[in-house]
Amino acid sequence: MVVREISRVRRGTVPRFVTQYSFDALSWVLALGIGIILRFELDLERVTWLPLVFVCAAAVVLQFVFGWAFYLYRGRHSSGSFGEVVSLLGAVASVTVILGIPILLFGNQVGIPRSTVLIAAPIAFVLTGGVRYVSRVVAERSTQPAEGAEMTLIYGAGHLGASIIRRMQTDQGSAYVPAGIIDDDLHKRHAWVHGVKVMGTRADLHAVARATDATVLVVTIAHADASLLREISDNAAEAGLLVKVLPPLEEVLAGKSRLRDLREISIEDLIGRHPVDTQMESIAGYLKGKKVLVTGAGGSIGSELCRQISKFQPSELIMLDRDETGLQGTQISISGHGLLDTKDVVLADIRDIEALEAIFQARRPDVVFHAAALKHLPMLEQYPDEAWKTNVLGTLNVLNAARAVGVTTFVNISTDKAANPTSVLGHSKRVAEKLTAWAADQTGLGYLSVRFGNVIGSRGSMLPTFTALIEAGGPLTITHPDVTRFFMTIPEACQLVVQAGGIGRPGEVLILDMGEPVRILDVAERMIEMSGKDIAIVYTGLRAGEKLHEVLIGDRESDERPVHPSISHTTIDGIDPTHLDKAGWHARLSGHPTRPLAAASSSRRKAAR
Repeated sequence: MVVREISRVRRGTVPRFVTQYSFDALSWVLALGIGIILRFELDLERVTWLPLVFVCAAAVVLQFVFGWAFYLYRGRHSSGSFGEVVSLLGAVASVTVILGIPILLFGNQVGIPRSTVLIAAPIAFVLTGGVRYVSRVVAERSTQPAEGAEMTLIYGAGHLGASIIRRMQTDQGSAYVPAGIIDDDLHKRHAWVHGVKVMGTRADLHAVARATDATVLVVTIAHADASLLREISDNAAEAGLLVKVLPPLEEVLAGKSRLRDLREISIEDLIGRHPVDTQMESIAGYLKGKKVLVTGAGGSIGSELCRQISKFQPSELIMLDRDETGLQGTQISISGHGLLDTKDVVLADIRDIEALEAIFQARRPDVVFHAAALKHLPMLEQYPDEAWKTNVLGTLNVLNAARAVGVTTFVNISTDKAANPTSVLGHSKRVAEKLTAWAADQTGLGYLSVRFGNVIGSRGSMLPTFTALIEAGGPLTITHPDVTRFFMTIPEACQLVVQAGGIGRPGEVLILDMGEPVRILDVAERMIEMSGKDIAIVYTGLRAGEKLHEVLIGDRESDERPVHPSISHTTIDGIDPTHLDKAGWHARLSGHPTRPLAAASSSRRKAAR
């Protein structure tokens, strides 16, 4: 082991190893000399030099031994880092103990005062640490920013902000020079972080930008929500600053991202929300070691769901979809290949009862996430039978196949359009919720639904559509100037789905408190402004079945929050599949007074009582 380490040091870090050890050895010699001279009150005639030489030699050898043991000379630590200081303290303390005990016992007999090592130890630590600090300062000051580097303000004086400032100061290729810090915490108004001063709060942004000639504002607040980012973005625009945000926090702190990975703030940042923290790792323990099947695994939600599930070590992840290209993309993102020749990908349609039954019987999953669905509201208004076949009967097929093999947890992915439904999509997903509740009644197991609003960035959703229209030169079409929608990111939606299986009770519908709905016109105007183009906005009018404002919880639904203050639990009546009929479906959609689905639910409640 030691031989391998020495050879590695010889190959790559000999100059630093030799220099560091030489300074450390010299520091101990000086410290012991100063210690004994101080002990004798500067009377050099009382010093016995030969024993002191032996003590110094022993200290030099011990420093190498313990310095090696604490990785000081093996290239583990960057110069002057906190980790190196801790290792240095361990090495100095070890030398002090090993050297100090014999001196304490026998020192007076050879002319070495017993307190010599105790006096020398702090001096040695200060000298060895001081050399490292000076080395670090010299290295940092010699680091020059890249040509054309921009003066940059850092928003946030916390740990993440400090990390980014350090990166800017030590990266020779950095395109940013930290000129000042903005922080809304008044207790930090006089703070300095790595030599960079906190110069004010958000209200002072314009003045600070003018004083520092800054052109960029980097937001370093972990989990900043969309409302805060909107305010910062607006203030920065008034100050003439370009706003940039970081990659995910864990990548920054793990060193996986670089300063060049800073990106301009996006519309997703301004209207999205950060995931609700419900200790997902502990909640999602029900997935570890289990067979998990995901329908619709090739879609936007299904693929992200598979990626998140794979982190919780299921014994088998079965990805089912009728879209072979979508499945290939999901397999690439999880397995690093898209060979499509392994058992983790299954090509099947949830409309095909026989195929589903065969798959479930052969693979016998423990947990099922049902994400397969048709979701485009105007398309389903034209072709309601397709919604019936996929969202209603397809869901029933998956439920029956799951019940037949004893699936213990079934999570049906629904939509806010199922609350007080007015569209084909809403009605079909509402029936899917009721069928899931019925399955929960039949099994007594964790069969439940999760309901959320529009998902940012999913295929065919609003933002990609707006982006395409803007790139094409417009016009950008909006149904109504006052229309609003709830938004959440794909990772957040999938996190909620995974959490639901851990905190939901049989037959429940879980709903995330998504805050205030966002006006679509505001989103469109921001996207046009960010594009720098002159794009017209055209209003087309609400489409059939479309609401002006969505709701998350229906008029007759309860709003209980037993686990987390931001996640509502509501219950709905189940519907027996024997009461489903296509004629009743069409009558309900066309506004007929006969409402067979609701009547079926009512009769089932009476029978249950």
